[in-house]
Amino acid sequence: MEPQNLKTHQKHAALARPDIGEFGRHELGILGAPCGVIKELAARLLPLLTPALRVAYVDADHAAGDEAEAGGSGGADAILQAGATAELTDKIHFRRLDVRRGMDKFIQPQWLNEQSLVLVNGNHFRARQQVVIIDPRKPLDKKLDRLTDVQLVLLSEGQTEVPAVLQHHLPIGAPLTVLPLADTAAIAAWVQQWHQRHQPPLRGLVLTGGRSQRMQEDKDRLRYHGHEQRQHAAALLAPFCQEVFISCRPEQAAELPTGLTPLPDQFLDLGPMSGILSAFRHDPNAAWLVVACDLPFLTQQTLQYLVAHRNAGRVATAFQSPDNEFPEPLITIWEPRSYPVLLQFLGLGYSCPRKALINSDTELLTAPDPAELRNVNTPAERDAARQELGPLAQ
Repeated sequence: MEPQNLKTHQKHAALARPDIGEFGRHELGILGAPCGVIKELAARLLPLLTPALRVAYVDADHAAGDEAEAGGSGGADAILQAGATAELTDKIHFRRLDVRRGMDKFIQPQWLNEQSLVLVNGNHFRARQQVVIIDPRKPLDKKLDRLTDVQLVLLSEGQTEVPAVLQHHLPIGAPLTVLPLADTAAIAAWVQQWHQRHQPPLRGLVLTGGRSQRMQEDKDRLRYHGHEQRQHAAALLAPFCQEVFISCRPEQAAELPTGLTPLPDQFLDLGPMSGILSAFRHDPNAAWLVVACDLPFLTQQTLQYLVAHRNAGRVATAFQSPDNEFPEPLITIWEPRSYPVLLQFLGLGYSCPRKALINSDTELLTAPDPAELRNVNTPAERDAARQELGPLAQ
C-alpha cells in the first residue's frame, strides 16, 4: 500500500485556461430559422457591426459534403484533390485558406482568435450563447438541447409572441430581449451593447523587472513624486483596475514595499514580454493595462483617456509614439486575445511587444499630451526629469 501522506501526483501543470466557447470568447449561435434566413441576417448586421468589431461567420455546406460522400470533389479544387493538405490562395483583396483538417474545440478558436465576435449558424454548430429566431418553418422542440444560454429572441414576420415551448425551457425570471427579425438597426445595437457588457475586466501591471543597465540603478526605486516610482505607478493605475500587480523578477518579489502585490516573471529573460506573458498566465481572462516604471511624467488624465477610448474589440489599445508612427507597447491595454498572439510571436522567435502590436489589430490613439510618454532611462535623463518635476523629485 502507498503511504497515506503521499501527495497526489499531478501530471500536468495547473494552468488558468482562457474562458472561450466553441469558436471564440464572444460568440452567438443563431438558430430557429432556415439557414438562408440566418445567413441573410448576418449579412444585414455586418455593415453595422464591422466599423467597431471584427466579425466572423461560421456555417456549413452540407451539399458539398453530400457530393464528396457520393464520390465528387466536395468543393475542393485540383490541388487538394491531388493530395495537398492545405492551400493558401492570395485573392489580392482577401486570402483564403483551404485545409483538409477536422474542426474541433482546439483548432476553431485558434483560427478565429483575431475575431472579436463570431456569429454561428446554430442549425449546424453549437455556440455558448444563442440568438433564437421564432419561425414556424423550424420548430424549436428538437433544438432545445442547444439553447443553453439564450440572449435574444427575434420574431419573424407574422410572429407576435415567444412560444410556450421556449418559455418553459428558459430559466424562471431570466431577462430576455425580444425584437422583430426585420429591425436590423435594433438588433445590431443590441449586439454592440451585449459585446460591451461582456468586455473583460481590467487589471493593472507595473513593469519593474528590467535590469536598468543604462540607469545604473533600479528605475522602479527612483523618486520623482515623493515615493518610489513603482508605488507611484501602481497608485496611478488603481482607479482604473480591479487589481494592480508589480511585474518583477522572482528575486525582487520579497523586497516590495508593503501594499504592493508582486507578480514574478514566469517567462524569463524576454524583457517586457516576460511581464506581459506572466500576467496573462496568471489571468488569461482579464485585459491588462500595462505601464512601465520609467514614465515619471505620466498622469491619471492620460490613463483616463486611454481607458475611455479602449476598444475591447481589438487585440489592444495603445498610444502612438510621439517620435514615429508606431505604437507604444508599455502604456497599453492588452486584451485577452493578445495572449495567443504574443505566444505566436514568441514561437516565431520575436520577443518585442511593439512588433506584435504593429502586426495585429490594434486601436491606435494619439496621446492628449505626448510629452507624458517620455521614458527616463539614463542618469542624465533622470536628472533633467527631477529638475522639471520640482522639489518632490529631488
